[in-house]
Amino acid sequence: MATPNINNALRQYQRVNTQASVAYASPHRLIQMLMEGALERIAVAKGCIQRQDIAAKGEQIGKAIDIIGGLRDGLNPDAGGEIAANLDALYDFMQRRLVEANLRSDAAMLDEVAGLLRPVKEAWDAIGGNPEAAAPPADAPA
Repeated sequence: MATPNINNALRQYQRVNTQASVAYASPHRLIQMLMEGALERIAVAKGCIQRQDIAAKGEQIGKAIDIIGGLRDGLNPDAGGEIAANLDALYDFMQRRLVEANLRSDAAMLDEVAGLLRPVKEAWDAIGGNPEAAAPPADAPA
């Protein structure tokens, strides 16, 4: 009797779980997931640099660049005005620093990008993610 490959089964479960999460996520939650994914890829890439796993480092940094590109694509300059323009410039800077970090295998540059993305994520987390949190209590005066 063949034993199943547990790692493949876990990866498949994670893929299905992620797809289900994305399918039912609000637009706000999707942005949170993108930011979480970028930070995770950056952390994994840093570990790859430390282990000198060049191929995996490039793959993880490439994924982080793509995710940040997705964040840029989601900006609405007409509705977001100056904030959207500033985020676009910040995301552009992050992408360029990630390319440079990849070329130099520089973990400090990865830390720099993560340090720039974390406060943006924290601010995003603080706004509108939970409709019940934004609504006044039922017994509050109108």
